[in-house]
Amino acid sequence: MKKSIFMMLILGSLFLLLVSACGLLQDPEEASAPIEATPLEVATEEVEPAPTAEVVETETAETEAESAPAGIRIFTISQADSEVRFELDEDLRGQRITVVGITDQVAGEIGVDPNDLSSAQVGVMRINARTMMTDNSFRNRAIQNEILRTGEFEFITFTPTAIQGLPESAAAGERGSFTVEGELTIRDITQPVTFTVEAVADSENRISGTATAVIQRADFNLNIPSVPNVANVEEEVELYIDFVAVAE
Repeated sequence: MKKSIFMMLILGSLFLLLVSACGLLQDPEEASAPIEATPLEVATEEVEPAPTAEVVETETAETEAESAPAGIRIFTISQADSEVRFELDEDLRGQRITVVGITDQVAGEIGVDPNDLSSAQVGVMRINARTMMTDNSFRNRAIQNEILRTGEFEFITFTPTAIQGLPESAAAGERGSFTVEGELTIRDITQPVTFTVEAVADSENRISGTATAVIQRADFNLNIPSVPNVANVEEEVELYIDFVAVAE
């Protein structure tokens, strides 16, 4: 009996050493600072040479009553009103559950010309992976220390490369759908990903919407540590960005 208890203590100690060594008991690194948006570099068309003084005087009377185009306005993601989350299913203690990880530490900018919605631009989206939390502290440590390695790679980024399906115009309050193609970087791996976006102009100074995408864990080497009571973790990971962006 004493020998059995002794062996159990040894095995328990070995297990604790094992999970500690692989980061499951170590506190993850905290966010280095509040997240900030990467400034959007607005793409503009080439400007034609300025007209001569004579041409200016001739055209002034014709254009005096006309207002200049509004041009691109910059809308900045509001962390207070936005969140990023991932969802995937797993077996936990024999029960199928949906794991949800959430953070409000998302930053980015959107450029919109009210007179030409089809020219809209989306800047780099940044997410602080160190702040991504589920409902389980043990799982949080596994995700941050082992899967995302947030001590080394604090941020997840999405760099847009193309926008498809934007309308030329939309009435206030009218919801529109389009896609944003780009490069998603998780840790040191970058893969092409397309987000489907539904957005609406709530007012002239506020845009809201949701962007969704599905990625495969294998594409980013998101390997699940072998731990007791967890099995059959889903390969597909659903990504959601619920955003509100405001202009000054």
